[in-house]
Amino acid sequence: MFGRLNHVGVATPSIVKSREHYTRLFGAACVGEAFDLPEQGVRVCFVDTGNTQLELIEPLNDASPVAGFLARNPAGGQHHLCFEVTDLNAAITDLTATGARVLGTPRIGAHGTRIVFLHPRDMGGVLVELMETPDGGH
Repeated sequence: MFGRLNHVGVATPSIVKSREHYTRLFGAACVGEAFDLPEQGVRVCFVDTGNTQLELIEPLNDASPVAGFLARNPAGGQHHLCFEVTDLNAAITDLTATGARVLGTPRIGAHGTRIVFLHPRDMGGVLVELMETPDGGH
């Protein structure tokens, strides 16, 4: 059901500092400039690591869900794993039939495709994002 790992979300108090760190660490390049997703309360920037991407996530304000994560983890850290799926609706149906809980309803994510998150308690303690691949979508 899950396709390839698309990215690892990393919460950070500063995209600028984190981008410099990961670029230096991996010799990687930022894929585009950082941009705001106000409907999700975050600013994001993607760093290409060769076999996947890191999504650096900074809260836009204290109401952002990422602000809560950073309150518990002030230095930042792994926030989520994002896997591709060809049909988000079918994935949601299959997963909820097995007892997995979906957090909210599908919405447009940072890649411009539909996404949804799965409750970490149902995913071995890991927040999982499902991202509909552009060619598999509705």
